[in-house]
Amino acid sequence: MMNKKRIYAGLISALLLASMTGCAANTQQTESTAPAQTAEVTTAADAEAAPADAETAPAESEANNSAELEKTTFEIGHLNSTAHLLVFVAKEEGYFEEEGLTVNLTLFSSAGELATGLESGKLDVALIGSVPTLTFLSQGHDLTVFGGAMTNGHGYVIKKQFTEGTDAKGVELLKGRNVASVKNSVQDAELQILLKNAGLEIGEGEDKVNIVYFDSQKDAYAALANATIDAASVYSPYASLAQSQGYEIVYRCSEEEALQNQPCCRQVASAATLAAAPNTYTAFERALLKAYKFTQENQEKTIQDVKQYIDIDEDFIKTEVYGGYGTSNPDPDKQGTAALKDSIVELGYTDDFDIDSKFNTDIYKNALESLLAENPDDAVYLEQKKHFDEFE
Repeated sequence: MMNKKRIYAGLISALLLASMTGCAANTQQTESTAPAQTAEVTTAADAEAAPADAETAPAESEANNSAELEKTTFEIGHLNSTAHLLVFVAKEEGYFEEEGLTVNLTLFSSAGELATGLESGKLDVALIGSVPTLTFLSQGHDLTVFGGAMTNGHGYVIKKQFTEGTDAKGVELLKGRNVASVKNSVQDAELQILLKNAGLEIGEGEDKVNIVYFDSQKDAYAALANATIDAASVYSPYASLAQSQGYEIVYRCSEEEALQNQPCCRQVASAATLAAAPNTYTAFERALLKAYKFTQENQEKTIQDVKQYIDIDEDFIKTEVYGGYGTSNPDPDKQGTAALKDSIVELGYTDDFDIDSKFNTDIYKNALESLLAENPDDAVYLEQKKHFDEFE
């Protein structure tokens, strides 16, 4: 099976690298997201032929009726990551429709481009890495965090020859190595936290870790093909892909005590747009909560939904989504994000700032409470409420 994966990975690696950037603040090209499977099209003639007493569309029968929404067309920007699966599942399973929203998903190549999309009014929501989000906020960008998208899901890989004949593990494997990474990214911040905890210095030398920065995660990963680069950062799903190509895992952040439950990509919106359309954003959040519930109860179909947008081997998707290396949860996790802010301020990534004014937890809270009112005994929603109450 592994040989089959390696052959497949070799065929698709060039395609994946073309859009792989990670959760970093760089500006790249924007692409339209289109599921691999063609959707069924209803023509105008079909609509006219429909019986006059045809059933009302789901969007018109839900509690969040479209008449209550400030806007019904919603533009979402995401990265090429399995961790952004909540918007994929909500789209494929019809949850956006149920909430009265017509949603367009667009693949972007960087956090910087996503932020620009929000501030220009081209996007209503962007799924942006936590570190660049915090950096943007500290710089005065008029953005608001109102939900979560991804927790953990990062790590580093190294060429196999550097793991042979050594008892070193984790970041100790990077001692004396040239490591490709991306500045102002979650991956880099996490690495620096671990290096600091291990007493390892950054720089050139046998006892140090030499971090070589690239403009994007795509470039950092591709640099492994060069003899001068020994290791590189990765994010979901590329750790699995890297393993299939013969690289070894240095660490996955979910397995490091200092990094467990580290918030990554957040749901981010323009502060002004979110304030002007609270009902619409609540409907959006309801759809994501429904999608989260679906992922907890329908593993096989979730993998199929993700594959419509991240077209890689389903075994890779299963490992990254259900292997325990990362989670995709819509909870804002304000406490975790605030703790991460303090960590990157200490690392010198950004100046300190008041995070409370940049966070809106009411959207998520209202969405969750409305779903619990409709489904008071639902185990998934009850667990979400418990988590939210503890970590708001």
